[in-house]
Amino acid sequence: MCAPSVIEAALAGMSRRDAIHFAAGMVAGAVACVTCSAGVVCATHDSSADEPPPARGGKRTINADKILDLTHTLSPTFPIWPGNAPIKITNKGTFAKNGFYSNRWEVGEHHGTHLDSPSHCSPGITAEKIDPASFIAPAAVIDIRKRVKKDADAAVTVDELKAWEKAHGRLPKDCVVCLNSGWDAKAGDAKAFLGSDAANTLHFPGFSKAAAEFLLKEREVAGLLVDTLSIDTGVATDFPVHKLWLGAGKWAVECVANLGKVPPSGATVFVGAPKVESASGGPTRVLAMWG
Repeated sequence: MCAPSVIEAALAGMSRRDAIHFAAGMVAGAVACVTCSAGVVCATHDSSADEPPPARGGKRTINADKILDLTHTLSPTFPIWPGNAPIKITNKGTFAKNGFYSNRWEVGEHHGTHLDSPSHCSPGITAEKIDPASFIAPAAVIDIRKRVKKDADAAVTVDELKAWEKAHGRLPKDCVVCLNSGWDAKAGDAKAFLGSDAANTLHFPGFSKAAAEFLLKEREVAGLLVDTLSIDTGVATDFPVHKLWLGAGKWAVECVANLGKVPPSGATVFVGAPKVESASGGPTRVLAMWG
């Protein structure tokens, strides 16, 4: 049998980031030690047995009691930026008739809970070239719901970022800063989600340009998450945060859900980003884990 010290040494050599990547890939590993020179199979049963050896130590997983989906279900009724067509879902086969169930999707890259790659608003890299390590990151949730109730155009400020740090410590390296405005509750009503007024001006929260500059220059942040249609506020027609943030080679995810259920600090976010050649983004599955 393999000595416990050997197994402990192997596990000790695995970094926290490696462990996270292992869990994010949904791969369950079994530990089996083989010593080729001696021709001995180090397991807990006879090598001639028909059944595979039991896993030593169980699955390697993140120690998290809670897993929360931060993704809206994408459908033809989900709100979309004015001038764009919603997803079209066409059935191509049913189990009863064809022996399989399958649909065809026709969808724009920036619809539903979706990724913005640097290339969306800059000459930067496309979605499939983003470092996957950045898609697994500690979450810092900035709650501005009280301000949003009074001002739909509220934007995250530098002072609010510093207030978060005063309460929870410096923003973790390579974290994801998340805007919790409570706007996800409006996703069932397209007009309310866009915040359109009589002049067709959009109104919803986002990040201020000053906050984005602070995060770029003073902190090490991997990405931004917002529960609205844009990392810019709805009234910001020139998209200063998009140009600044994506132009710096960063990524963002828009239209996330359930940030009000995620703790301000201590959670890890997993971004299941699309990997399509030359994509500027695409519908994305986002999870949070903590506890």
